[in-house]
Amino acid sequence: MEQKNESFFTGFILLGFSDRLQLELVLFVVLLIFYIFTLLGNTTIIALSYLDPRLHTPMYFFLSNLSFLDMCYTTSIVPQFLFNLSGADKSISFGGCMVQMYMSLALGGVECILLGVMAFDRYAAVCRPLHYTVIMHPGLCVLMASASWITGFANSLLQTELVFLLPRCGKNKLDHFFCEIPPFLKLACVDTTINVYASFFASVIMLLTPVALIVFSYGRIVRAVLRIKSTSGQRKAFGTCGSHLTVVSLFFGTAIYVYFKPSSNDSQDQDKFMSLFYTVIIPMTNPLIYTLRNRDVKGAMKKVLWKDSDSR
Repeated sequence: MEQKNESFFTGFILLGFSDRLQLELVLFVVLLIFYIFTLLGNTTIIALSYLDPRLHTPMYFFLSNLSFLDMCYTTSIVPQFLFNLSGADKSISFGGCMVQMYMSLALGGVECILLGVMAFDRYAAVCRPLHYTVIMHPGLCVLMASASWITGFANSLLQTELVFLLPRCGKNKLDHFFCEIPPFLKLACVDTTINVYASFFASVIMLLTPVALIVFSYGRIVRAVLRIKSTSGQRKAFGTCGSHLTVVSLFFGTAIYVYFKPSSNDSQDQDKFMSLFYTVIIPMTNPLIYTLRNRDVKGAMKKVLWKDSDSR
């Protein structure tokens, strides 16, 4: 970055994996493939949920929201990262960094809440099957989805504003591959205790509250399923929840590890790889998990493909 005139450059340098040049090439190829599959997989889920009337249910309404969210989430991070990996320029503009932090934090928060809402939907489906359509009526589904998006973006607006108000005294090198709060706080030349506590408090609310709802919902689901006498009935009930529980375990397990473990300079590279996991790999695997473990989605896919082949 010596080529840039530092007296005029007001952006940031994303160090990422710049100390490992050979790894950068491998990451570029792998991330490009993963990003393409993320877009294709999640677009397929959204299209199938719209085209097949059998998927016009609360579960697939929320799943479509999750797929759209995952596409936006990866798009807020991966294209800039691919650009930085492709050459010597590791910079990002001030505005670009602010937008990236705001969008990634907002969408991550929305996903936390949305996964909690989806757990409640599974609870209503398994534990209140006769009243399911009454409980999860379209108005409530739209309200819960809207509340998830509004809460996530409101939380991100507050946190991003607090972080960018901190004086940095000319420091602009972020030891990460995207603009995230923990490495950004290390640039500040003032005491960041208030910001650390605010970030921790927000993380507790955005992560642990949905986790509590998920634990409560699945606790009730397990109790209800164990009352079913037939083995096939138990398998069917658990099968409706298996995909969601897998996604929840992957996403929250990684996020809680990253945001609640003690900070350490020695673990910075480990944090980067963990961030890669929940920002790139999980959004790509979500469509695979829901497709491979879900008969309705596989059936809808076959139906659409057969229609296309018959029309020819």
